[in-house]
Amino acid sequence: MERTLGGIEETLRQILESQEIGLEELRESIHGLEDSFDLLSQKWNLQILYILFLRKTMGFSELKKSLGVNSRTLSDKLKILAQHGYLGRSVEQGPPLRVKYSLATRGWNTILLALPLLYYSSSGNLK
Repeated sequence: MERTLGGIEETLRQILESQEIGLEELRESIHGLEDSFDLLSQKWNLQILYILFLRKTMGFSELKKSLGVNSRTLSDKLKILAQHGYLGRSVEQGPPLRVKYSLATRGWNTILLALPLLYYSSSGNLK
């Protein structure tokens, strides 16, 4: 973990040194990330992505049961995550009609990037 963090820090340091980001550019960069921060920090969103990362594909009721969330909340979260390109949604014609959810490339990459942070934060290694 320390080696990973050190590599990330060194890469970012090199990028910042080569670009010499000014205050206004920094402000614009942060502003451009606000929507992503807001979306991913909302309750259930990272949990949904993480479960789909582990299970690949799940139906609505499986997700509902795994999370212990009400139907309306889950439906809203899945819709928003799909609209922002984090999830794929496929409909299997019935009867009964079944909807399956899976990670889109953006969701997959987000979880790959978030896992080290989540692991590090939950292991009590915060300094």
